[in-house]
Amino acid sequence: MAQFVVRNIEDEVRDRLRSMAKRHGRSMEEEIREILRAAVASRPTGAARFGSRASARFRGCGLETDIAELRGTHVEPPRLGR
Repeated sequence: MAQFVVRNIEDEVRDRLRSMAKRHGRSMEEEIREILRAAVASRPTGAARFGSRASARFRGCGLETDIAELRGTHVEPPRLGR
């Protein structure tokens, strides 16, 4: 197992960690391990996860037909100004 040393933690952060650990009946070290486990468990990994989350968020929000594919199609840019 790995070990970490974290230096220069503010006193307020240390005190809050101590309070949280006491509230949960754990040592500060175990409390920090739990916080780290929860932090990495809730983070998606890779671009595929982002795409899945974006798709789920907007599912059922509008399009009822497929969008035509534009690959190989010449698109004329808009003319701006005069």
